[in-house]
Amino acid sequence: MIANGLISKIVALVFIIFFHFDLSAQKATNYTRKKKIEFYELRGTNAFDAGAGTSILNGDLVDPIFEIYFHLGYKRYLFPHLNLNVSYNKFNLAYKDVYNEGFMSFDANLESTLMPHHRFSPFVFAGAGYNAANYFEQTAMKIQGGGGIEYMLVEGFGLKLYTDYNYVLSDELDGLIAGASDDTYFRIGFGFNYYFGGEKKKNRILKDQPSIINSNQILLDN
Repeated sequence: MIANGLISKIVALVFIIFFHFDLSAQKATNYTRKKKIEFYELRGTNAFDAGAGTSILNGDLVDPIFEIYFHLGYKRYLFPHLNLNVSYNKFNLAYKDVYNEGFMSFDANLESTLMPHHRFSPFVFAGAGYNAANYFEQTAMKIQGGGGIEYMLVEGFGLKLYTDYNYVLSDELDGLIAGASDDTYFRIGFGFNYYFGGEKKKNRILKDQPSIINSNQILLDN
């Protein structure tokens, strides 16, 4: 009798533990689905982006001045927190009364959107690129990194403020080879992201989990 009672209690305890973990797993899964839907509704799997701002050189001469900078790019999200992007950048680098040269760069970055389910999100990125003077008279590889903030003005359209640091694998950027390190430059820009895509993935989630549609907890809980 005692043994049977003990076995019954153990079975009941195992059932309770299993039910608790199963319920927790379902809640975690539903939360993940909810966040993915929010991402696809607010942003998307692809984005075109553009920006304009200023650039400044850190090289071998003194008195660098701020010059113009333009940016065009494309992003492809691998998942909500991470995208791969490529861009074309046109900018000038200058020293006061001494040097002013036009450049372009072709950059590839991995970028992390830190809060992809929110209208406001910081982001950081890093990658490599190809730097060239106008008419490709001077070229060099480079590495870059940076970050910024984005605010989704409406669904699918976000404004952003960002900056990047570029380390050129050459000391000839400013036309003078001097010093112990290669030349670098900074860029600061203001622009926008235009998002599109993701409808098929969102609809697949909704189709696989029809209960999501009628669940106040999943769709309405903020």
